[in-house]
Amino acid sequence: MCKQRVIIIGSGMGGLSCGVVLAKNGYQVTVLEQAAQPGGCLQCFSRRGARFETGMHFVGSARKGQTLDRLLQYLEIKQDILLSPLDTDGYDVVSLEGQRFRFANGREAFIKQMATYFPHQRHQLEQYFDIVQRVAQASALHSQTSPLRHQTSPLTTEYQLHSVNEVIDSIITDPLLANVLAGSLPLYAAQKDKTPFSTHAFIMDFYNQSAFRVVGGSDQIALSMVHTIERYDGKVLVGCQATKIVCDDRHATGVMVECGGMSLEGGEFLPCDYVISDAHPMRTLELIDSKLIRPAFRTRINSIPQTVGGFSVYLDFQDAAVPYQNYNFYGYSSPTPWGCEEYDDTSWPKGYLYMHFADYVPSPHTHPAYAKTGVIISYMQMQDVERWLGTQVGRRGEDYEEFKRQHAERLLAAVEQQFPGLRRHIRHYYTSTPLTYHDYTGAEAGGMYGVARDINTGVACRVPHRTKIPNVLQTGQNINSHGILGVIVGTIVTCSELLTAERIYLQILEANKG
Repeated sequence: MCKQRVIIIGSGMGGLSCGVVLAKNGYQVTVLEQAAQPGGCLQCFSRRGARFETGMHFVGSARKGQTLDRLLQYLEIKQDILLSPLDTDGYDVVSLEGQRFRFANGREAFIKQMATYFPHQRHQLEQYFDIVQRVAQASALHSQTSPLRHQTSPLTTEYQLHSVNEVIDSIITDPLLANVLAGSLPLYAAQKDKTPFSTHAFIMDFYNQSAFRVVGGSDQIALSMVHTIERYDGKVLVGCQATKIVCDDRHATGVMVECGGMSLEGGEFLPCDYVISDAHPMRTLELIDSKLIRPAFRTRINSIPQTVGGFSVYLDFQDAAVPYQNYNFYGYSSPTPWGCEEYDDTSWPKGYLYMHFADYVPSPHTHPAYAKTGVIISYMQMQDVERWLGTQVGRRGEDYEEFKRQHAERLLAAVEQQFPGLRRHIRHYYTSTPLTYHDYTGAEAGGMYGVARDINTGVACRVPHRTKIPNVLQTGQNINSHGILGVIVGTIVTCSELLTAERIYLQILEANKG
């Protein structure tokens, strides 16, 4: 019996994890990646001997038996990566008005730590944390605590209709504490009165259980999945761009592909039984010329707002000069973390996220004494760099380089207010803008996390994993939610169309026996 053929467009976390799941289940998998290396947001890059992380800077819920740990075991990634734990007494540190607040792992430790800053809010902290846990655990897909279901629970639905700040403000009576609890919002580009509380709850619960950096960079995750796909007789083809999803009157018949920049009469046709796109949904629609996709659907997808982009400064430190920062630092120039995406030339940057990379560890489950590299990320809108749209990476001109230099220096100056003397320990630094992200990942407007979730638009901002073409599916951060757990959950939803969710759930249980 011939294997059913699946072509997956894009080799981000969603594309590769779909490839692993389907290859393990007997499908003939071919993953197409237009870039020179696989991984999407899992990519790392090297400059002058220093390695830098571009997307997945840390992961959560990866302690033995926790949700991500079980999924990494199922995807056969766990044995190929080394994780370095962040400080359990303060994996996240939020700085507001010059005061630092540490987020501890675990319910009791988190509440105890926060109550040292806000002793009069202990009861409110307990209420807040209970709601976070209830919302996160209400999703069988996220918690992996029962047979997988696609249906959204009533509790999750309720908190998809209320914004982060609305729910927090309804519980927390101290305005400063309310702002502290929202302080890690750059992890999901939250916007006031728009982003659903459910998104906040999933992220908070995910990292509160445990938090780790991937030693050597998250491209280790991508390489592991590539090797697993190949071990199950699949293929991952880099430098191969899908140029068209070919359809007849009923379904897709295959994909046109150009590899290595060479095109012969429009490229090569690869026939298949299913197509799964890990590309941004707008990029996916650009590949489809079929009456099965109605104009109204194209209009809706093309109208969905995107999350804000980011400006990054990658830091190469002098040897043994900067102690390793075993936590993530969120710095704000005002008393609130909200509204950092709204700025002008004089107010940027309003906030930033500063992290070190775990390039190596002296022994398992430890961290290095000194940092070799790090990154600072601040919001930046695509409109700031759109004058260079259409130019090539590395060839955008001196005015673009000057733009980046000026913004890098301003961001470094902001960080130095919290970390005096940091600048003199930087050997080299490198920068990226929303334009960089747009060109490398295909993200619309260079958005950090794809489409924006907004309580005011409801289902209009949802991207379905099914399309009107019955054998064309979508996966990735836009289908469910971003981040490694959100994307893997989206993978389960997408692959369940071919395998059933219960079958995948039982396989996860089997992979984690013992």
